[in-house]
Amino acid sequence: MRITFLGTGTSQGVPVIACNCPVCQSADTHDKRLRSSVLIEYKHKVLVIDTGPDFRQQMLRAKVKQLDAILYTHEHKDHVAGLDDVRAFNYISQRPSDIYAEERVQQAIKQEYPYIFTERKYPGVPQVNMHQIDGQTFDIEDISIQPIRVIHYHLPVLGYRIADFTYITDANFISDEEKKKMAGTKCLVINGLRKQKHLSHFCLSEALEIIREINPQQAFITHIGHQMGLYKDVQKELPPHVTLAYDGLTVDME
Repeated sequence: MRITFLGTGTSQGVPVIACNCPVCQSADTHDKRLRSSVLIEYKHKVLVIDTGPDFRQQMLRAKVKQLDAILYTHEHKDHVAGLDDVRAFNYISQRPSDIYAEERVQQAIKQEYPYIFTERKYPGVPQVNMHQIDGQTFDIEDISIQPIRVIHYHLPVLGYRIADFTYITDANFISDEEKKKMAGTKCLVINGLRKQKHLSHFCLSEALEIIREINPQQAFITHIGHQMGLYKDVQKELPPHVTLAYDGLTVDME
């Protein structure tokens, strides 16, 4: 399995012209983050978790030429706003894109992109096949995927476990029951917005506590805001097996 971090940032951490903080003004590419998304290459399939506003840029940058399925964590704009650009993969594969999401997220996507789902479609609109996630383990051909329920303030969000890889974003609570689904994970990706406590996201210390509980061989922090600080400084503070993820980082798992 190969994991590529397409984006590791958040809309709360998108650099703006008026921001003079060290992170937004940093020349270090580790500090230049697009919205959070991850590419998974496994068993000759290519999966993406979330298509944020930067989806097109991310796929071009990573030179992705195959896309077999998209998994959605939740319906917030910074995780679904790039869906329109799957049309390029429709053209390459000559088939609709397979999308996996729970019912609430599907309804939000249909409201956001009504032209994709209308009976009389405009030529060239994206083509998608919706598949509903009901919380149970499901398969994409020979790949088994375990949804993991997490909470993002009051909003139920899905994380995913594929083999020994677990991906959690936009969460500030995981129940003990759901943590059991993460047991034995060798590679854990979890959101950590900043060092200070936050209303709807894990802060760095909370993310590190989850990592300590699950005890993976390696762990990565994602969905990082500019308030976290400079990559070169924060990385020095982390345990040896924990990495502050950055855009373009690739991880190969056995």
